[in-house]
Amino acid sequence: MKIFEEVEQVEIPDNNVMRLVKRNDEYMIYVGREELMTSRAHESELELARLGCAHITRRRHPRVVVGGLGMGYTLSEVLRMLRPEAEIVVAEMIPAVVRWNRLYFGALNGSPLEDARVSCKLCNVAEIIQKSSGLYDAILLDVDNGPTALTHSGNNQLYTREGVRACMQALKPDGTLSIWSASVEPAFEKRLRGENLDFKLHPVPAYKGAKGRARYVWVISRSGARAGR
Repeated sequence: MKIFEEVEQVEIPDNNVMRLVKRNDEYMIYVGREELMTSRAHESELELARLGCAHITRRRHPRVVVGGLGMGYTLSEVLRMLRPEAEIVVAEMIPAVVRWNRLYFGALNGSPLEDARVSCKLCNVAEIIQKSSGLYDAILLDVDNGPTALTHSGNNQLYTREGVRACMQALKPDGTLSIWSASVEPAFEKRLRGENLDFKLHPVPAYKGAKGRARYVWVISRSGARAGR
């Protein structure tokens, strides 16, 4: 019998409650009654890293920002792909998520927070992006459910015209911005076109072996920029 066990619950912005639930060896994170993520279905998080870092796997000293730690799968895949000289900054707003990664998820994701290449910041990723100019080779955003916020309305700022501009400003000329989303967002794509940015939307599976492609990753670059140099 599969028994659900609530491990912990914490208050998060917008008067929401985030809960960590365990069922056998599977972990799930809920916001209210909504399942935000599960350790059983993390293939799309791996695809975010693969698509977002494909152009820098041979770069000698790549710098990457990961916005949203989640269950650590995206970070783990970034580390697997990049060289020993890489620098990865992870921004996570909710301290409990970092604690859960250290206490519970390490056996599942390879304990990426223990890697010397990683610096974990308890902050909104927008704070890191706004303080940077031409510094990063890749920015990977898995913040909330994508351009339509679920956990915190303040996350919407990342996906405004101003937020996208700040991301592009923080990137090197051939850098890429990659964004995970639970749904297709035509209004967001219209925004990207309005900024004269090149982008491709990649449908990706929620879990390995899934027949359907239920999640999405945008890879965004400056118009005319050639990734992979």
